[in-house]
Amino acid sequence: MDRTLSADSTPIAYRRRGEGPPLVLVGGALGTAAADAPLAALLAPRFTVVTYDRRGRGASGSGGAGGVAGVRREIEDLAAVVTAAGPGASVFGMSSGGALALEAATAGLPVELLAVYEPPYTPGASGLLLKARASDRLHRLLAAGDRAGAVELFLAATGVDPATVDRMRRAPLWPGLEALAPTLAYDDAVLGDGAVPAERFAAVTARTLVVCGGFSSARSRAATRTLAEALPRARHRTLTGQTHEVAPQVLAPVLADFFARDVYARQAS
Repeated sequence: MDRTLSADSTPIAYRRRGEGPPLVLVGGALGTAAADAPLAALLAPRFTVVTYDRRGRGASGSGGAGGVAGVRREIEDLAAVVTAAGPGASVFGMSSGGALALEAATAGLPVELLAVYEPPYTPGASGLLLKARASDRLHRLLAAGDRAGAVELFLAATGVDPATVDRMRRAPLWPGLEALAPTLAYDDAVLGDGAVPAERFAAVTARTLVVCGGFSSARSRAATRTLAEALPRARHRTLTGQTHEVAPQVLAPVLADFFARDVYARQAS
């Protein structure tokens, strides 16, 4: 993997695939660049796809900071990767990676085309209460050094049933998930209180595609529509039969059509 330096000199590892207009993929919670490889491979025939290990993950440095400072650092990391990707880079963010991409666009990241898949906002009174309780428990678990508990909390919040979690704990992948547990604080911070920050997102100038799965939870689907309404230049798309764990072979053509059509339209204008 190649490396670029973020604004605070933390090394951020990234990998480049394919040829064509540059496209940066931003992964979600408990993921590294390796998790984005199947989607990247499907997009590489039409784009120069850049995947990267977010701060504290994989081959990237930690240099961690919580709360607002941590979000600012992650925005700087993404900006460094976008610069490394090349002029005119577009961005796709998965789950909490989508929230990070949106925060970066709000902060002035020079990106004209942006797509996100189900950023896990939880608008509404019950959703905000759920987020507050989950955030409090997450930080208590991490402060106590209970990484397994933090991972279990995250998995339960994303709808994984207890029996599956129990099987995962006995699987070879579990130590890797525990190693990434501290980065859950970064994903928690980028989502704020769980509400869609409509006032801030009104400043996003990028043409944006907001995508959800037709079989995702009603809360997730409603949140994506609220998000699309908050963004000045957004359109919404539902992928029939998909859940939050969207199939790369279903998502890739949708992203390719969006980015390729708008890239070439922009170049022709």
